[in-house]
This record gives sequence, structure tokens and C-alpha cells, in this order.
Amino acid sequence: MAAVALAEEAPAAAAAATAASDFKMWIPLAAGFGLAISAGLGALSQAKGLSTALDGIARNPAASGKIVTPMIIGLAMIESLVIYSLVISLMLVLKLG
Repeated sequence: MAAVALAEEAPAAAAAATAASDFKMWIPLAAGFGLAISAGLGALSQAKGLSTALDGIARNPAASGKIVTPMIIGLAMIESLVIYSLVISLMLVLKLG
């Protein structure tokens, strides 16, 4: 009876190992897609923010000093989100890959 029990556990362990390796196979692909989406949307939002700031400066050149500083801070915050995405992607690929 013990031999039957051991024989039944071997395929279950093999299936679990296969499922784990299948999971690890998709991590680099998912990290790449996540980083691509993050970088693309970050670039679009930076372009929109820069366009809006330059439009404001074109309408009122005297206010350029008050517009440039918040614009640069906003661009840095948008870029930090893309960098966080890169760090998380690298952590996933290097830790689990």
C-alpha cells in the first residue's frame, strides 16, 4: 500500500515543478510588457505636460518663472514612476528568473 501512495505522489510533484517553471518562464515577458507600457504612458504624459506648460508660457511670457519650476517637478515625478517600474521589473527578472 505504501508503494501505491508513493507512486501517486510522484506525478503530483512533477506537475507542481512544471507549473513553477511555466510561471517563471512568463516573468521576463510580463516585466518587459509592463516596462514598455509604463515608459510609453510616461512619455505621453511628459509630452502633454510639457506642451501645456509651453502653451502657458507662449500665452503669458511674464509668467514663465512661475510655470517652469512646477513643470520640472512634474516631469521628475512622472519619470520617477517609470524608474520605479524599471526597478520592479528588474527585481522580478533577477529574483525569480
